[in-house]
Amino acid sequence: MKDALLPHPRSVLFNLYWGAWTALFVAPLVVLAASGAPARPIRAATRLWARGILFGLRHLVGLTYVEEGRERIPAGPCLIVANHQSAWETLAFLILVPDVAIIAKRELVSIPIVGWFLRRSPMIIIDRANGTQALRTMIDESRAAIDQGRSVLIFPEGTRGEIGEPLQFKRGVELLYGRLGLPVLPVAVNSGLFWPSGSRTRAGTVVVSYLDPLTPGLAAAEFMRRTEGAIDRELDRWRPAATAA
Repeated sequence: MKDALLPHPRSVLFNLYWGAWTALFVAPLVVLAASGAPARPIRAATRLWARGILFGLRHLVGLTYVEEGRERIPAGPCLIVANHQSAWETLAFLILVPDVAIIAKRELVSIPIVGWFLRRSPMIIIDRANGTQALRTMIDESRAAIDQGRSVLIFPEGTRGEIGEPLQFKRGVELLYGRLGLPVLPVAVNSGLFWPSGSRTRAGTVVVSYLDPLTPGLAAAEFMRRTEGAIDRELDRWRPAATAA
């Protein structure tokens, strides 16, 4: 992985591109806000923004992605449970699963311009410091998304994890599974190999691996064991590369 480290100027160039591309959305923000913040156009604008960021990663950084097992995605709304290693998957899932409702922490909406769109489109924003109220918000807004025919995505680790560390899901995902009664799609990503927390991006190919779905109605402990275990085993594919980096 050492050879995949990018020269510093390319990272700077991508950061400049990120800022310039995001600034272009000031005008749509003003128009949509004046129009009463209609949900569908906002979601479309958010997906367009995310596509532009992935375009910049591909052409300025050399960071691409592939999907494995996409045929496993259920036809109807489901609960998507994915590991979280970088900002990449937060952006990419807006494209990979259109209209998905992503459960995210409140800090995300503090991003200038983008935060306005995220709060009003694909995201279910929770303040983890609020404890019980955060769980209630997560469940209520997830149900509302499902009623609209949208799937719900949660990163149950609660924060970014290192690819070499075993997964540790927080209990919120267990509660959400029990309340929603949806099939579950476990997803493993290896984005931490190329965009680790606090580091510049590296050229390479992120793998998004959709695993076998789980049915609703499992006992809570069984759900946690099977979902966490499936993603953790898939991460074993990439852990040797992380060790060698």
